[in-house]
Amino acid sequence: MIELVHLTKEYHASGRAAVAGLDLQIATGEFLVLVGPSGCGKTTTLTMINRLTEPSAGEIRIDGENITASDPVALRRRIGFVFQDVGLFPHLTAAENIGITLRLMGVPKREIEARIDELLDRMRMPRAQFGARFPRALSGGQRQRIGLARALAARPSVMLMDEPFGALDPLTRDELAPEYRALHDALGLTTVLVTHDMTEAFLLADRIAVMRAGHLVQSGTPHEIVSKPVDEFVRALIENPRKRAHDLARVMGAA
Repeated sequence: MIELVHLTKEYHASGRAAVAGLDLQIATGEFLVLVGPSGCGKTTTLTMINRLTEPSAGEIRIDGENITASDPVALRRRIGFVFQDVGLFPHLTAAENIGITLRLMGVPKREIEARIDELLDRMRMPRAQFGARFPRALSGGQRQRIGLARALAARPSVMLMDEPFGALDPLTRDELAPEYRALHDALGLTTVLVTHDMTEAFLLADRIAVMRAGHLVQSGTPHEIVSKPVDEFVRALIENPRKRAHDLARVMGAA
């Protein structure tokens, strides 16, 4: 379980709190999606969980351990992180990118190579065809698959994902998002994903946490968010995918 207790991040230059006294629990094995407008604090919350951003106040507990007192480098090696822009090392091959964390951890070479093979197969990118390619020789979807494999290499139980599918073309996005959801279920991961796309949130999440101006507005299952929005702000967020669905049904019906 991940517990955020009165979590706060203040940026003194702006004179405001990006995240203000956030209390949120994420159950082991849960797929939680953080949604809200730009600047609401969702990415700051995500990066505080692995201490890429240090909190100003409050606690972060993972399985009861207060990680604010732990070594941040060691912490990050046991938590997977996937960025929107992937962040692959351009001078390393796909296989080398996947294995970099394991090498830094001192894992024996034979184990690293076996893990790389396993993950490339899981990503449907066999090593013989893709392992020696550099990132510039991969498509956007292929780069994101390598980034996902790299995040999974050290067998983390927690995965943090910041708009991981946002830069992909619609066809690739619609393919990769459900593939990750299946991986989450198969591997028993705890996932926290940030997105501004409510449709994506509804399709992937066990539970959605809506943020506004650094505060948690509402959390619940997709059905609970849709059927019982707590205020007009949440109602407006869910109206967009509902309108898109109605417009699509109308267009498809007229075709």
